[in-house]
Amino acid sequence: MTGWTADDIPDQRGRVAVVTGANSGLGLVTATELARRGARVVLAVRNTAAGADAARRIGGAVQVRELDLASLGSVRAFAARLAAEHPAIDLLVNNAGVVLLGPRRTSADGYELQLATNLLGHFALTGLLLANLAAAGQARVVGLSSITHRSAHLDFDDLLFERDYRASAAYGRSKLATTVFGVELDRRLRAAGSPVASVLAHPGLTRTNLTPRAWEHRGRLGRLIARAGLIVTQPVERGTLPQLHAATAPGVRGGQFFGPSGLWETRGRVAEARLSREAADPAVGRRLWAAAQDLTGVRYL
Repeated sequence: MTGWTADDIPDQRGRVAVVTGANSGLGLVTATELARRGARVVLAVRNTAAGADAARRIGGAVQVRELDLASLGSVRAFAARLAAEHPAIDLLVNNAGVVLLGPRRTSADGYELQLATNLLGHFALTGLLLANLAAAGQARVVGLSSITHRSAHLDFDDLLFERDYRASAAYGRSKLATTVFGVELDRRLRAAGSPVASVLAHPGLTRTNLTPRAWEHRGRLGRLIARAGLIVTQPVERGTLPQLHAATAPGVRGGQFFGPSGLWETRGRVAEARLSREAADPAVGRRLWAAAQDLTGVRYL
């Protein structure tokens, strides 16, 4: 996979791809490249006006559908409509995410917002669309991890950070949880003999709209940190390559994890990435799966 670029994406004609958070950043680039190769792309977005603007810029066979991952009611409504519209779904890219600074915020269901959006919404969405993914024959689910997952820990006694809340730690926990979910999903799909593959990717340090937006309310210091990010991060087009590779490259197997290959996986060419010990632990995977089922009410595999 040395030197793999978006130009190496195979022909996607006849395939249906769903990309969450597709109106900006990594999601927009992912949706654009998939559409450029002929896929029928569904932009699953919270802001449908922004989604419509993105669809006009992308062109091709692109649909916009409303999805608020921080509301399990929205996830269920979106999944029901999509399942009816597309009996077979070839690709689900669980790209959307939120990073916060400041005080603890909660989702529509009362859960810590970062875990609710980054993990629970995608956990429920994947389960509700699993039959449609299986119907496609060789579908893939791509989860978006982060290098921050390696320094995080899942405290199952306070998974939702109801005590001693720290926004940065909660974000790291949400990305570790997302990573554990992708690995455990692969285990369960293989055990069930499913044709669906679960694959993970991370973008290294990439310039997206998440970090500047999170820091903008922190005054001069926040603006300085946002500007520093422009120096140490790579362009979003480069950062998107690991998830595009996971989504489309021939020979990708369930359970693989892709990221940049250089400078501690912060930037560079696509290569296989390193999971933390906790992310790879089957016991952690089983505990998180049970917790996610209880919190979402969505049970599968």
